Amino acid sequence: MSKKELLMSEIEHVPELFLDEVLDFVHFLKTKRMKESIANAIASESSLKKDWLKSEEDESWQNL
Repeated sequence: MSKKELLMSEIEHVPELFLDEVLDFVHFLKTKRMKESIANAIASESSLKKDWLKSEEDESWQNL
């Protein structure tokens, strides 16, 4: 049985009272992952910025 199937099986047995909390946790995990991706992109940008601002870089892209 896959992890997704196991999770669905568990959710089927969760009392209705707790389903809002389970859904909130799933939304939290999705938001956390998105924030981490954005943070990684920002960190990469600052480390690559010095290369992007070189005149050689501008020349490389002129013919595109």
